[in-house]
Amino acid sequence: MGQLQIGLGVSMTPGPGVDPVAEARLAEELGFDYVSASDHLNGATATYEPWTLLTAIAAVTTRIKVLTRVLAVPYRNPGVLAKMAETLDRLSDGRLMLGLGGGYVDDEFRAFGLPVPTNRDRVDTVAEQIAIARATWTQLEATFEGRLHRVEGAVVEPKPEHRIPIWLGMYKPRGLALTGREADGWIPSIGFAPPPVVVGLWEQVQAAALEAGRDPFEITAAYNMLVRVGDEQPGNVMMIAGPADSIVEQLIGFTELGFTSFNVVPAGAGKMDQIERLGRDVLPALREAAAPGD
Repeated sequence: MGQLQIGLGVSMTPGPGVDPVAEARLAEELGFDYVSASDHLNGATATYEPWTLLTAIAAVTTRIKVLTRVLAVPYRNPGVLAKMAETLDRLSDGRLMLGLGGGYVDDEFRAFGLPVPTNRDRVDTVAEQIAIARATWTQLEATFEGRLHRVEGAVVEPKPEHRIPIWLGMYKPRGLALTGREADGWIPSIGFAPPPVVVGLWEQVQAAALEAGRDPFEITAAYNMLVRVGDEQPGNVMMIAGPADSIVEQLIGFTELGFTSFNVVPAGAGKMDQIERLGRDVLPALREAAAPGD
């Protein structure tokens, strides 16, 4: 395994004392590799829109990468999203990681007047988004005719200066197969894919990669989870909690399942303090423990 990549999920709920941009700047200072923002736009809980938030973060940082975790593709026109991605990647000096998914909360689609996609549509729209993005990013004039989306003679300039990595957050067989065939990364959440389940899902991604003639180890496997540094014990399957050394031990156990990246989202109050503790007490020990032996 190469260098373990550690990301931080920034706060998505506006409120007094909440500053996700400051969280990202602190994460950069502490040595995190990327920050991420989720994409749930409708509901009684206040929330930021991730693309706008990550643009603001990219403007005040210089090294740390920015990840959409994950964009619900049906919310945005695929050709327009491809153009948005190239622009943010260029303005951030190549720091965008494009996380995509099919969306899973039906009420969010209804609230914005969007058709509720079927399970087939959720996978197909992500597949077509990938095809359209890569076509417009590489071809002088892109034409693509899919079941759900199309572009015709699209001339999108400038082209990206490098390959923009695409990570998928998908869990069912067709989505896992798509991940293995096409994606640069896979980012499941521990709440949807706890350790007893996630191994089998990762095996499906790897099998699809091999069938497509790819090296599965070129696909980043990133585990997304809530984390709380302290004496508390985890209260649900979505969170790991406890002293820093216990968290390091649990995360090292996940690397033995094949994970090469973790996106940690501080849980509870005191986000800035939690980021400090993660950066000071967890990251160095975790990287040392995960480093290849001599």
